Amino acid sequence: MKKNNSKKNVQHTSTTKHISIFIPAGDFILSSAIGSYKIFSEVNRTLQKQNPAKSMAFKIQLVGLSEETNLYDGAFNIRPHTTIDKVEKTDLIILPAINGDIPAEVKRNAAVYPWIVQQYKQGAEIASLCTGAFLLASTGLLKGKKTATHWIAYDAFRTMFPDVELVKTIIHEEKGIYSSGGAYSFLNLILHLVEKYVNREMAILCSKIFEIEINRFNQSSFSIFSGFKMHEDETVIHAQEFIEKNYAEKINIEELATRSLLSRRNFERRFRKATNYSPAEYIQYLKIEAARRQLESSRYHINEVMYAVGYNDNKAFRTTFKKITGLSPLEYRNRFQAYGA
Repeated sequence: MKKNNSKKNVQHTSTTKHISIFIPAGDFILSSAIGSYKIFSEVNRTLQKQNPAKSMAFKIQLVGLSEETNLYDGAFNIRPHTTIDKVEKTDLIILPAINGDIPAEVKRNAAVYPWIVQQYKQGAEIASLCTGAFLLASTGLLKGKKTATHWIAYDAFRTMFPDVELVKTIIHEEKGIYSSGGAYSFLNLILHLVEKYVNREMAILCSKIFEIEINRFNQSSFSIFSGFKMHEDETVIHAQEFIEKNYAEKINIEELATRSLLSRRNFERRFRKATNYSPAEYIQYLKIEAARRQLESSRYHINEVMYAVGYNDNKAFRTTFKKITGLSPLEYRNRFQAYGA
């Protein structure tokens, strides 16, 4: 994208929203920045086509820490329109997904955090896309709040930000702070912002132009449960390993505690503290994960899958499956079964 040589702060009317798409230093997902830019630009183009005399809905700027960022071993050079020190006030900050060594990238972008906090205090809204939640959480603005991020980053996020609650929704909104689930689900958040700042009709039009499935709210059906082991409680790790090997059998929590040489109450407390799940929840998630894999790759009848993962009650299996994945077993199979399976 071409650089805007103007060093002045953007001046915009009360009806034009100033959008700052942050360009991180280091490794980030370029498509999350470019995709946001394209959708907001399409809104402007459409509105100008409908009424050339009307002011633009958005003034969009790529805003960086420096005047140039290199990506993918120099394959791409991004020249932001301006740098954060030249933007005194904005209405919306977009934080794209970061990539690679997340802790290192969080540290590399430390200079932007005070600017984000100051803009939020001045009334700006903040939207993190996918793993952009790590940048947002590093500002301290998420303490005691909830956020969404890519399900694959849950363990790392919980380790770095234990005072922030993760949610499995595609979009989460709380006190002017927005976050989205993983990968290209950020497009749903951008459509949500278009609907909020312009109208529903424009959001639907953009969904048709860019062929984005609108009204997706949950990423549970996409996630893969692998268990949280980024902790140092060896007793709990041994219990997790036992559950993973025997999830299809009837596991008694009392016996599991005894195997761990702990009282049931102490065992359950330590298990939840280490994994964020109760032992019973952990067993359920493992059973449902196994069921999902069978539904994706086999033609077994749903009842056969149910028995194979250790459920005997059809209603309990279907209820738990839908609670965890957001879909019934049949809906899940229809959506994710491999071609020819």
